[in-house]
Amino acid sequence: MNNNLDNAYYYLENFRFVLVWVLQRYSDLLEHDEVDFIEKFSKVSMRSQALLVRMVMRKGDLFRASKLDYEEIGDTEEAARSLIDQGWLQIDPSISLEQLFHLLTKKEFAQALCLAEDKVAKKIDLLESARANKYEPRRFSEWGTAPIDALYEVRVGAVCDRIRLMFFGNLYQGWTEFVLADLGIFTYEKVPFSDASRAFNHRRDIDAYLHLHDCRERLHDGLALQEIECEVNTIDCINPWLQGRRAKLLFQIGQAYEQLDDKESAIRAYAQCDYPGARSRRIRVLEKDGRIADALKLVEMAFNSPESDTEDQHLARIMPRLQRKLGLARLQTRVKPPIPHIDLALPKPTEAVYVEEIARCHIEQTSVDAPVYYVENTLVNSLLGLLCWDAIFSAVPGAFFHPFQAGPADLHSADFRKRRADQFQRSLAQLSSQQYQQTIRDNFHHKTGIQSPFVSWSMLSEVLLEQALTCLPAHHLTKFFERILDGIAANRSGFPDLIQFWPQEKRYRMIEVKGPGDRLQDNQIRFLDFCLVHDIPVAVCHIDWKAEVA
Repeated sequence: MNNNLDNAYYYLENFRFVLVWVLQRYSDLLEHDEVDFIEKFSKVSMRSQALLVRMVMRKGDLFRASKLDYEEIGDTEEAARSLIDQGWLQIDPSISLEQLFHLLTKKEFAQALCLAEDKVAKKIDLLESARANKYEPRRFSEWGTAPIDALYEVRVGAVCDRIRLMFFGNLYQGWTEFVLADLGIFTYEKVPFSDASRAFNHRRDIDAYLHLHDCRERLHDGLALQEIECEVNTIDCINPWLQGRRAKLLFQIGQAYEQLDDKESAIRAYAQCDYPGARSRRIRVLEKDGRIADALKLVEMAFNSPESDTEDQHLARIMPRLQRKLGLARLQTRVKPPIPHIDLALPKPTEAVYVEEIARCHIEQTSVDAPVYYVENTLVNSLLGLLCWDAIFSAVPGAFFHPFQAGPADLHSADFRKRRADQFQRSLAQLSSQQYQQTIRDNFHHKTGIQSPFVSWSMLSEVLLEQALTCLPAHHLTKFFERILDGIAANRSGFPDLIQFWPQEKRYRMIEVKGPGDRLQDNQIRFLDFCLVHDIPVAVCHIDWKAEVA
């Protein structure tokens, strides 16, 4: 790759890089139209290539000629000719009234339809007025726009999207990833790629991804819900991470049914997927539907094998309520030890200041040689990311597909740690000696600024790092790291807002801050319970504002 933004055709070189990458790694999966496009692309002129790429990298498929003014391309009409000959571009396409509306200014729209332009009225009012005439789609020039501009339609957008999908392994990343890397805004770990480093191993996986993506887009647009659900259930998903995407989509469909108060359909959708939280939602909807016995039966089944601490917490909260509704004896629950607390009555600030910062300043000012930092979820996750850097960025199959990944694609999969068991074991074993501190320091200095799913570089200073290594005992770090790795999606959050260090005494405490009327969230409660079980120093700081003296 040529990382030189001084090159006027930098974006074209990036596009060519993707074409070569995909052709090398996916030649056995490419369909005829994709191969045909890649082969013919190199044969049109550089200016024509550049024009097409400029349009492909922009939103939509319709472009007015006057909006395609690029110095390095020059004459747009000339550059477009070979693209039209290839069938990749169509000039003067047929468009709908709504498409015309989005392409033109208010004045142009009124002029094209011979409408009286009301300077006070909004542009959308003109569209509503025009809809009354029930216009059929027609060529752009036939709308009375010939004197205004010419219009091009990109006809290979779907092909380019599929190529982009094969390169990135997803459709949420786009061509700006190259620019951000070229500018040095994002830096990525260099992971070795083999010919097998690819997101898809079967053409049906590509088709399944695209079908799921289309269903998700239609769901977000509020289209036929039951039809989408049926389609999702017929999509062939053998690939484990595609199965996860389908499960998430079914979960979202269940939520959509809930919003429509269609309880029966919501229960059905949740029952068809194993996405985290689906069983809890199913229980909740059963309860809302008055099917208390069915809900309790599902709770009792889930209690035998909860999917996570999150579900376990929800079950413990729901079961007593269901038992009470059925007139059953309530089971004895474990009495939790009280959480240490700090109660502060402070003057209400005259300016907008976060309560966490107010608490941090007050606690630090009233302590001796005990600095307090606002870290929330960042510190412990960063220490884990630095210690286990090599394990996290191991080039295991199905983890890294392209040079712009901030972390492995399977980060939230159930077998993430298992697939790297040896690497994690070697990293975590260092906690039994002082070696872990040196590894963390070395990676802090050598990997600074490289994107990581765990390390928060903007928060982590060398002073904070050294105080953390001095005051956080290795056996506590072990507990933290094991908990995160047991359920990354759920357990990497919920950490208290503040951490206070006593470097001379080599001790610390974590402090969760709650302002007036604020309550602990579920993930915070789970973390506090975890700390109490393992004798980890933690406290909850409650802030109330002092009453003003008249």
